[in-house]
Amino acid sequence: MSATSEKQPDTTTGHSDGQEATKSDGHTRVTVLVALAANLVIAVAKAVGGIFAGSPALLSEAAHSVADSLNEVFLLAALSRSRRPPDARHPFGYGKERFFWSLLAAVGIFVMGGCFSFFQGFEAIRSGAEEKLSGYIAGLVVLGVAFVAEGVSLIRAVRQAHRQGEGVGDVQDPALRTVLAEDGTAVLGVTFAAIGMVLHMLTGQAVWEGCASILIGGLLVYVAYRLGRDARDQLIGEAADPELTGRIRELLRAQPEIDSVEALFTMKTGIDSALVAARIDLVPGMDSEEVEEVAVRIKRSVAEMFPEAGQIFLDVTDRDHTGHDHTDRAAHESPAATGERGGA
Repeated sequence: MSATSEKQPDTTTGHSDGQEATKSDGHTRVTVLVALAANLVIAVAKAVGGIFAGSPALLSEAAHSVADSLNEVFLLAALSRSRRPPDARHPFGYGKERFFWSLLAAVGIFVMGGCFSFFQGFEAIRSGAEEKLSGYIAGLVVLGVAFVAEGVSLIRAVRQAHRQGEGVGDVQDPALRTVLAEDGTAVLGVTFAAIGMVLHMLTGQAVWEGCASILIGGLLVYVAYRLGRDARDQLIGEAADPELTGRIRELLRAQPEIDSVEALFTMKTGIDSALVAARIDLVPGMDSEEVEEVAVRIKRSVAEMFPEAGQIFLDVTDRDHTGHDHTDRAAHESPAATGERGGA
């Protein structure tokens, strides 16, 4: 077999990717801190205003802001813990920590936000309530301030998503995705609460605020379900982006030493890393040393072309002229069969 020219791995690629990931995490951390500060101030204002005005819709929004504040703490923990390097107990790293904390945030939204809002809404419809004009005015002022604060936080999160080249609906980072969902829901929730208070003030019927609270609760439950479903998919082993998988398959098929790609599996191990495992058949006539050299070169090509492929495994077989697979045990036990990036 003729010698194949081998491109040396770009040692700066991993360092550059790490810098980009750290920079992105820094932007996300600032976004989360902005959301946390806004939610803490708003939660206190809504709670005081809700008690003073006797408004169930405002108290529901206070519970929503408390839930969001707790969730921001979860997200900050996710940002710091998910970048820890791999170790003996976690050889694939801690990238999935982000998905775990995102799941806890979804549970917090459901329990502390959705359930409390439903309770406040049904209680208002059952018992009814009367408010003074000063109570309505105080409540509406608090909601106005909350709308502005949540809007500012939402705008920052949207700008960050666009800065990262992602649409609002295509955000991969669960921390940023959770902030977008929380702030978007908060803006809608404040709008529902304000409409409920105005209708209550005009008609004297507390049922309007009760209905607003129930709408807020339903909105929070839906958001919690969507966030929880995404986190579940990623925790149980979601495949990498289909486009990435297709490009890796094309690269493997383009290698002259590969006769066929029998199987290709990918799994997200973090927001910007994935495990890649492929079963490939090589052209006939290679000995174990040639198989190892080819496998190492192929893995280096994949690692250089796709930096997000953090772990690469090749199951190499050698198909002879009879059509039978002869898997060389030495090839399986060599570095070429390991998950090392580049195989060396």
